[in-house]
Amino acid sequence: MSFRVRFGNRREEPADERRQVEPGAGETGDLALERALRDFRLSVCAWSEAAYSRPRTVAQVVRRRSWRLAAGWALGVALAAGGVSATVFERHQRQEMARAAEQQRLIQERQRLALEEQAREEEHLLAEVDRDVSREVPSAMEPLAQLMAEDERK
Repeated sequence: MSFRVRFGNRREEPADERRQVEPGAGETGDLALERALRDFRLSVCAWSEAAYSRPRTVAQVVRRRSWRLAAGWALGVALAAGGVSATVFERHQRQEMARAAEQQRLIQERQRLALEEQAREEEHLLAEVDRDVSREVPSAMEPLAQLMAEDERK
């Protein structure tokens, strides 16, 4: 294993270099370092295992749901009221349209009757004017008309 560790100003040399300098002292230093690192690793693993396996208490947040219940009821009532009001409104609109159609029909009937009455009055007036203005036979044709009337009597 070759690695360098610094402690303050002192620098550790890799194991191969120390063996060349001090053959007996280098192995004990590496073994001590390896043992220290192994113990550190084992203690970290034990600490992690203990931290993960310890029982935890979870603070349960109490949520009040009364507003949700009230909001649900309010929404339900609003939907029901909307459905009923829409039905009532549609029925009212149909009744209004039926009334308007009936009134329109009555107006048209009155107009038709008024036009017929006006036509009768005009016809009557024209007949009166024609009777007042015209004669049965023009004056130039009067002698001929008298002859015809005499022939019819015979």
